[in-house]
Amino acid sequence: MKPESILFLILGISAVSYFFDQLLDYINLKAQRKDIPAEIESFYDKEKYQKSLAYQKVQTKFSFLTSAFSFALSFGMLLFGGFGWLDSQLRPIIPNEIILAFVFFGVLMIVSDLLTIPFQCYSTFVIEEKFGFNKTTTKTFILDKLKGYALSAVIGGALLSVLIYLINSLGPDFWIWFGLLAASFILFVNMFYTSLILPLFNKLTPLGDGELKSGNRNVLEESKLSVRKYLCDGWIKRSAKAKRIFSGIGKKKKIVLYDTLIKNHTKEELVAVLAHEVGHFKKKHIVWSYLISIVQVFFILFILSKMIFNVDLSLALGGHVQAIHLNLIAFGILFSPISGITGLLMSMLSRKNEFEADAYAKETFDGHALSNALKRLSVDSLSNLYPHPIYVFFHYSHPPLLQRLAALK
Repeated sequence: MKPESILFLILGISAVSYFFDQLLDYINLKAQRKDIPAEIESFYDKEKYQKSLAYQKVQTKFSFLTSAFSFALSFGMLLFGGFGWLDSQLRPIIPNEIILAFVFFGVLMIVSDLLTIPFQCYSTFVIEEKFGFNKTTTKTFILDKLKGYALSAVIGGALLSVLIYLINSLGPDFWIWFGLLAASFILFVNMFYTSLILPLFNKLTPLGDGELKSGNRNVLEESKLSVRKYLCDGWIKRSAKAKRIFSGIGKKKKIVLYDTLIKNHTKEELVAVLAHEVGHFKKKHIVWSYLISIVQVFFILFILSKMIFNVDLSLALGGHVQAIHLNLIAFGILFSPISGITGLLMSMLSRKNEFEADAYAKETFDGHALSNALKRLSVDSLSNLYPHPIYVFFHYSHPPLLQRLAALK
């Protein structure tokens, strides 16, 4: 294909994706209902439910604005050759391809983030504050930003540098070796996320003795799992929404209970949530998700190897010569319809896994306690009780609350 045809295709994919997502958001917003389901009437008073509907409406309308801004920015960069222009400005002063790509993506990331900071601040300090969720101070917001930049530079920069080095050194066969590296990296993150990355943003302390720890111990002994348990006291500094993490493989398995979760739930509900997470391990969901993700990575890299040396991709983005970083952007957009399909399949699998983990918690601990935990999680986060089925199909990795409650019955 000629560069002009490739550009037209890229613009078409970007536009269709944007308008389709906005249509889904609109359909989901119109699916709101004012009646409170009988299953959770005891958890939701009328005033709080009205607050939930208002929160969803404000969030959706604000997302229309932010999505429109991001789309206009990226569409303009594509249409007017902005990516190629940036490459032409950096190339004369940075002859090394690896450093050039690192600086290129670094500039894009920082400028994009700076342009959207007003939206992020409004979301955090106005919308989330209005509905009682925000606990983030200006200092925490800034520190999180700086830590995020540093982490992206170190990890993202290292992976990008290795990728470009392998492309330049090995040619089309780079995908095999980078795939092996990516598989190892994903495994490393799964094993050490709570040990190395999470502590950069939050303080973790071992869970102290008490009813909660003993209840957790009983569930773990029943499932024959050995897992270390930690309390995370950093989330309450950012949000009032409850959260938990169960990660790791082998001897590196860890439970991280965020302070907001412990604050808002009874001991029985917390143990039920733990039993649900244990269910993911016992049903091999973690292992299968990892294996499937590796297959996806190798598939993406194989397709990339067939396109990465196509100079027309760079020309389509406004470049004057072939540039790997320009081709990576073009490939990401051209491949997005396929990644969208694989994402749908993964979401369907994820929803199935959640039902299975719920069933495990019911069989090994208490389905009623888990139902109450799910209700409280939904109510406390003002989540949508009646999401449109089409929206669920495309966007939900977890089944809607009412479906989970029905399955537990």
